[in-house]
Amino acid sequence: MNLKQKLYQSCETLIEERFQAIQKTIEELQKALLSETKSSAGDKHETGRAMLQLEREKTGQQLAEINKTKIVLSKVNLGKQSNVVTLGSLVYTSQSNYFIAISAGNLVIDNESFYAISANTPIGKLLIGKTKGDNIDFNGNSIEIKKIE
Repeated sequence: MNLKQKLYQSCETLIEERFQAIQKTIEELQKALLSETKSSAGDKHETGRAMLQLEREKTGQQLAEINKTKIVLSKVNLGKQSNVVTLGSLVYTSQSNYFIAISAGNLVIDNESFYAISANTPIGKLLIGKTKGDNIDFNGNSIEIKKIE
């Protein structure tokens, strides 16, 4: 398994863990809604149900975001080689290494550190379309692109 595949797999695992956590939260909220029984304090009951409903809506939005992230990750072509930074590129710079895919934070593979970032992040937008030797300015720092895989 090559470096790109390992990074991709780490991103997949992270998404799956997030998905499972959200699913569990949704199930717990569903149980809480079903077990919420009418008590003599009617207003308190209604407030509790309303809060649970809001939480359920929030987790529903998180689930939608996870599904969007899965779609973006599925568009990463691991076999594509390009001299230009695109979705799926490994970008080695004078400052850090990046895997252009989804926002998954710092991933360490084979003792090499990569930031898995979305093409829509501020630095991702600056890197997309650039080639080896190009410089970008990010947060007042000039960053040189050393290598693209």
